Amino acid sequence: MKTLTISAVSAALLLAGTSALAQGSPMNYDPSPYLGADALFWELDPDRGPHKADSTGLRLRGGVAFNDYFALEGHLGGGGSDGSVELDYLAGAYAKGILPITPDFRLYGLAGFTEVDFDLDEETGFSWGGGAEFDVAPNLALGADYVRYLDESNYTFDAASVGMTFRF
Repeated sequence: MKTLTISAVSAALLLAGTSALAQGSPMNYDPSPYLGADALFWELDPDRGPHKADSTGLRLRGGVAFNDYFALEGHLGGGGSDGSVELDYLAGAYAKGILPITPDFRLYGLAGFTEVDFDLDEETGFSWGGGAEFDVAPNLALGADYVRYLDESNYTFDAASVGMTFRF
């Protein structure tokens, strides 16, 4: 149920932001939607005990860049098990601050909220991270990032990702 709520809120924010910026923008920048797919290398690290869990899954991303410096983005990912822990899914919505270094290379930071469901537990919390993208074609970029999806009192859940983004 929480996932549906996060997904609905994410979609509403993206649509509201797109229409508000398109109607009231003094500049002629058209909001630019994008989709991405990444390999997700995740790690669940308990604060006590030596039993880290890590594996590889898949993450899908979608968002709207409102200008060269700001976007709203959603993540949906899952998969991977190391035997003791399985990642059923993660779903989240984030604000994305973008720093263009060159016309083809960007650094970015993410901040938002994520729901993560393991076979053992389901939690929602504040998430943050950063990454970089490099354009390899006019509408295609390769990128990598690191996100701390959860920082709970008894564990952290982090992921590093590499993948591609297609801009429409």
